[in-house]
Order: sequence, then structure tokens, then C-alpha cells
Amino acid sequence: MSDLSVKICGLSQAEHVSAAVEAGAKYIGFVFFPKSPRNVSLEQARALALEVPPGVAKVALVVNADDAFLDDLTATVPLDMLQLHGSESPERVADIKVRYGLPVMKAVGVGDASDLAALDSYGAVADQLLVDTKAPKGADLPGGNGATFDWTLIAGRRWPVPWMLAGGLTQDNVAEAVRVTGARQVDLSSAVETAPGHKDSGLIQSFLAATRDI
Repeated sequence: MSDLSVKICGLSQAEHVSAAVEAGAKYIGFVFFPKSPRNVSLEQARALALEVPPGVAKVALVVNADDAFLDDLTATVPLDMLQLHGSESPERVADIKVRYGLPVMKAVGVGDASDLAALDSYGAVADQLLVDTKAPKGADLPGGNGATFDWTLIAGRRWPVPWMLAGGLTQDNVAEAVRVTGARQVDLSSAVETAPGHKDSGLIQSFLAATRDI
């Protein structure tokens, strides 16, 4: 049995939440970003989150969200973690942790070695790190673009908090990604979709099955 923890992000339908939970996902992610095809309303997310059993973490992905939105989000949706996927500063990460009393995961995009210093900075204030592929300049979405980065850049690197690998992971490459990076947590979204924002229960189950022997 693998001890690899999997996060399925960008869920918007109850059947796919159920498929992820039943297949063994440890984290369920909801996206609150209007430009994303995976965006959900607070009401949608509340209904979905209430179906998630204890022991599976409910994560809200936000991008440069202000306090007014985060107030509404945390008051409406029962959450276990906030995932900050924008250009939030380390100071903002620390402020959000204090204000909302929830663990905070900070996504950091990696394109080349110059991006690694940010992981150290955020690792000092966040509860977890999400090491993702850096979005191309001008991209509408900060993540969920289905692209990988050079995994050797983080081979053997560790930070003071748990971390999760993201960016273009599929059932065909996840074993290699884990071998190279040493990741014990992985995050994916587009690999279990038939089109942007359209999850597939069979693909979710296949991916989780592929991680069981890693």
C-alpha cells in the first residue's frame, strides 16, 4: 500500500467528489477563481464539501483573494485548508493564517533554478508548499495548465513544511515524478478531465490506482 497522498483539485460535481474519496484521495480541492473552467460558487462548494467524509481534507484554491471574499468563503464552506495560488507575499500568507485559523498551502511556480528561493521564503510561513509548474507569461490561469517542469531542479531538496508536487502529472508519469523528486504528496487536475473543467470518474480511479504501488 502506498503512503503517497493524492489531491484531486478543481472538483465541481458530487459524483466526482465521491469517486475521488472512494478511490483514496486524501485531499479534495475546490477552485474559486472566475477565469478558471473549474470555478465553483460558494453554494456549490458548500454542498460538495458537506459530502466529504472526515479524514479527507477540503481545500479551497484562491488567487489573490481579498479579506471580504475569504470572510464569505470561510463562513459558507466547511474547509480544512486554504491554498493560495496567486502572487500573495509571505506577509500576506502569514496574515491569512492568523485571520482565519486554517492551515495555508502556498503554491509556488517553478520554471528554472531562479524560482527556488521563493520556496524557502514561503516555507518559513506556510503550513504546506505546492511546488507547481510556473505558468507562462500572460497565462490566464496560474495552474491547472497540464505542463510539467524540470523535476531535477528540486531533486533532494526539502523544506521545513510538508510539500506537494503539481504540474502536468498523469498516471503515466507520476511514478517517475515521485522517483526523481521524492514527493510524498501529489496534486492533479487536468489529467483526470475529458475537457477543461470536466472531470471523469474513471480517470480519477485510474490515477489513484496507478499511485498505489509507488
